[in-house]
Amino acid sequence: MRRKLKIFGILIFVSLLVLIRGFEEQLFYDPLLQFFKRNYKTMPLPNMDIVKLHVGVAFRYLLNTLLSLAILWLAFWNKEIIKISIYLYIILFVLFFVAFGFIVADSGEGGDHLLLFYIRRFLIHPLFLLILIPAFYFQKYKSR
Repeated sequence: MRRKLKIFGILIFVSLLVLIRGFEEQLFYDPLLQFFKRNYKTMPLPNMDIVKLHVGVAFRYLLNTLLSLAILWLAFWNKEIIKISIYLYIILFVLFFVAFGFIVADSGEGGDHLLLFYIRRFLIHPLFLLILIPAFYFQKYKSR
């Protein structure tokens, strides 16, 4: 029964991650969503409110992080894994968010926005979860 509850909880939190992705345009200010759907490689960045963009990206990262930590907790039920994950999420947020800020501020009239695309992707999608689950799973079963 406990295993079924864990799986059900994980499915609920994964569903919430999917809902965040599905309603991203309604929930968050991010003019780069539409920009990256077009031929963005030679276009200049759109006019945007930089503060609102940064707040929206940070808030989305926070939501994804909280849901990801809940999934990790249900999957492994280990406080050390959660502590390590929290530290990793904080460190990676600072690194990627600073890089994101510099790239957005430095982007001129046009040019290569591929680095911006990928750094923003790591901030707005729960990609770290997809890296951490197999890593912790491998670590857990290798140490047996």
